[in-house]
Amino acid sequence: MSRNVPIDRPAAAHDRPGLPGRIGRGVSELLEPGNRARLLKWFGAGLVMMGITTVFLFLFVDTLGLSVPVATLLAAEAGTLLRFLINDYWVFVRRNPTFRSCVHYHIANAGAFAVWWVTANLLTVLGMHYLVAGIAAVGCSTLVSLTTNFFWIWRKRRANE
Repeated sequence: MSRNVPIDRPAAAHDRPGLPGRIGRGVSELLEPGNRARLLKWFGAGLVMMGITTVFLFLFVDTLGLSVPVATLLAAEAGTLLRFLINDYWVFVRRNPTFRSCVHYHIANAGAFAVWWVTANLLTVLGMHYLVAGIAAVGCSTLVSLTTNFFWIWRKRRANE
């Protein structure tokens, strides 16, 4: 003879309080049907921009004869500005890029770079091969970029914002 006794189940990640709940809600929001296409476009734009930035670097060094340190700085900035415009126009479908959101995007990129740099160096100090550490660091910095792009710079605005 069995009785219908409710079973206590752990709360879903998005129902938990604090940081685990916020992370769960963020992941759930990213995977909503309306965001899946945006997410794919965001990753696609990143891959395309990696190639375009490499072309910029080649042109600055081999065509214009700039030094590598100067060329990398210019290629990075050109790539950052172009990716900002692609994200604003194509990924997040906003047709009015603002100086403020461009500054926020630069801050987010600087933060992602800092995460990449610290992670790559820390993992190397801990004994990981520097190339593997660099690749692992790309994953960490991509999470920072994803978070800042989707939940800060181009977050869905509430009616009172």
